[in-house]
Amino acid sequence: MSTSSTKFIVPEGIAAPASNYSHGAVVSDSARRLVIAGQVGLNPDGSLAGDMAAQMERCWLNIFAILESQGMAKRDLIKVTVYVTRSDATTLYREIRDRVLEGHAPAATYVVVAGLASPDFLVEIEGEAVAAGRPGHER
Repeated sequence: MSTSSTKFIVPEGIAAPASNYSHGAVVSDSARRLVIAGQVGLNPDGSLAGDMAAQMERCWLNIFAILESQGMAKRDLIKVTVYVTRSDATTLYREIRDRVLEGHAPAATYVVVAGLASPDFLVEIEGEAVAAGRPGHER
């Protein structure tokens, strides 16, 4: 699994990933890098998506919109960090992540936290993406 400027790695000599992610990503010098701020479950109109599952879905949709705004796609994601407020959300998160990423396995970190910026936020996902040879679409 790799984009034209990224090689995902799962090296021998360490334990295999616990689910669908890579241990690292090697990026070429010619790549364009996009850092994506933590996305919470806010819909485009500013309303909060419902439960944990709905907020996870919305986080991913927001990330995909940011990628698309820069001429990138989900396959350009090289790293995600996920913050959840419930320790029992791991299986739900993996199911949603695997479905929306369609087999893509960026490097990942999953953290259970006591809370986020608002007590209504149940999940936050941030990421990094790289793409080679494609101009950006800055606002």
